[in-house]
Amino acid sequence: QLQLVESGGGLVQPGGSLTLTCAAPGTSLDYYAIGWFRQAPGKEREGVSCISISGGRTDFADSVKGRFTISRDHVKHTVSLRMNSLKSEDTAVYYCAAVRRLMYTDSTCPLEIDDLDSWGQGTQVTVSS
Repeated sequence: QLQLVESGGGLVQPGGSLTLTCAAPGTSLDYYAIGWFRQAPGKEREGVSCISISGGRTDFADSVKGRFTISRDHVKHTVSLRMNSLKSEDTAVYYCAAVRRLMYTDSTCPLEIDDLDSWGQGTQVTVSS
């Protein structure tokens, strides 16, 4: 069982930036494809961004393209979501999710809420002036 922990959430002004990090204490995410999801009050949980095991494939929701980036830290074995030019509509609880694969070359990039093995508890992001 993989335990995921999100960090980096908080309060930020519109137009500001924030970085979220997904980690698995005591283990590594190097052989997991990672997805970031968010859920605002009264709305369905939606995919925000994802990254394959190697980092060679990434994807983003249309609402965040050009503003968010996703990357792997191969030293700390974590995945980060850098959020720039934040808007009030980005306010939500952000979740990290993972799916295990056996090959480093696997191209899985989980932007949809399926085929996922583990979820974190979520971290609150609030964009307000």
